[in-house]
This record gives sequence, C-alpha cells and structure tokens, in this order.
Amino acid sequence: MKQIFHQIVSSLMALLVLASTVSWTVDKHICMGRVMDISLFSHADDCGMDMDMEKSCCDDESFTVQGQDDLKISFEKFDLDQQVFLVSFVQTYFQLFEIDSEEPHAFNEYNPPPLIRDVQVLDQTFLI
Repeated sequence: MKQIFHQIVSSLMALLVLASTVSWTVDKHICMGRVMDISLFSHADDCGMDMDMEKSCCDDESFTVQGQDDLKISFEKFDLDQQVFLVSFVQTYFQLFEIDSEEPHAFNEYNPPPLIRDVQVLDQTFLI
C-alpha cells in the first residue's frame, strides 16, 4: 500500500512540474460574437467568412501562459519572513512524530481507598 501511494504521489509531482514549466497558448476564432474554434498550442481555424470588407465580422484572440524557466530555488533569495515560516513549519512537522518516552503520572501522590471486600470473590464473578 505504501509503495502504491509513493508511486501515485511521485507521478502527480512529475505532472505538476511538467505543467508548471510548459508554456500554454490558447487561440480562439470568434465570428459575429460566437466562438467558432478553440485551439491549444496552434492557430485556430477560421470560419471561411473572411472577406475583403472594411469591417470584418471575425476576430482572433489568443492568450499565453508562460511557464517557469528557472526551477532551481536557492535559500539566499528567501527574505526573513519566508525563512521564519520555513523553520517553524519544519520544526512543528517533526514534533508531530516525536514519541514521549515517559508518560506523565498525575496520581503519584494519590493513595487508593482501602479494599474492604473483594467484590469478585463475593459475587463469584471472574473474568476468563
């Protein structure tokens, strides 16, 4: 189970790195206010109504999402707030897995009441 979970997380992280480093371009061809074609990574096809008129009824729109070029993060570029957050996060994360070797005893000074009768023997009730 642990190995399968590790493979799934590794694959998701690889896809995340791939998606963040690739630049995405989306082209749209709009004719008379309606989207006729949408294309990813290439030019959108026109609708065929491209005539030599002064005012065309068609319009092309495109937008680009730039991916990261620099994936190497250095600790020198962190400002003081980011460093404080990183140190406190790591410290609290590792304290989650800290095991106490000795549990505290709250009743060290407490003496139990004296046992007058043994109830199990009187009632003849025994746990087997």
